[in-house]
Amino acid sequence: MKVLAVIPARWQSTRFKGKVLADINGKSMVQYVWERVKQAQNIDDVIVAVDKERVFKAVESFGGRAVMTSPEHPSGTDRLAEAVKDVDVDVVINIQADEPLVQPSMIDELAQVFEYEKNVQMATLIKRIHEKEEIANPNIVKVVVDRKGFALYFSRSPIPYLRRDGEETISSGEELDDASARYFKHIGLYAYTKDFLRVFTNLPKSTLEDEEKLEQLRVLEHGYKIRTIETRYDTIGVDTPDDLEKVKAILNGESEPQKVN
Repeated sequence: MKVLAVIPARWQSTRFKGKVLADINGKSMVQYVWERVKQAQNIDDVIVAVDKERVFKAVESFGGRAVMTSPEHPSGTDRLAEAVKDVDVDVVINIQADEPLVQPSMIDELAQVFEYEKNVQMATLIKRIHEKEEIANPNIVKVVVDRKGFALYFSRSPIPYLRRDGEETISSGEELDDASARYFKHIGLYAYTKDFLRVFTNLPKSTLEDEEKLEQLRVLEHGYKIRTIETRYDTIGVDTPDDLEKVKAILNGESEPQKVN
């Protein structure tokens, strides 16, 4: 099984233009991501899918392999599909270029599921939630899964909605514990078979996807399955300059690292 890691690195960003080349201790953010991905044990190669010449040159300057893709793609998944269309590969793993704290073991976890479960077409990571504030935060996507680990639904709303004796528990002040609740957040790393990646990008955009602004709901609404893997690690996506400062503080030892539960 040949596994390829792809880092879509789009220059344009609504809240932080050019963030993929933002400086972190003398290195661009995309270089930080690339170096971490390269440490994964279960991948065969890493490419960076870019849409600007300046990003292409930056990737080449630190020894990475860059592939130019169209700047018109509506999503990173579409950019991914273009980057691998002529590549001989079985599994493609999508790692965001704004995740400089990604752990190599997270990538290995995704790759392994395709080796041991031959029916899996798409997989992603989830992490148990322990903080009530995260459950109510619409920027943190929640997910519920079936008994075999396949996603039932992703939402920005708190799911499942817990009721005890007619009272909602999240706002009642009751503390979360593993016995009473199993809340999971979605960690935005994806893996696909190359064949399914082609299928996915050709599916019509779905109603739920449009309403929640979550691309993965297109897969579920069209009747396909997404295998989830619970990870111990968390990440911080850099969407704003403030997020970048938080990441720098962690890397410099000035702030607590990602929690591992």
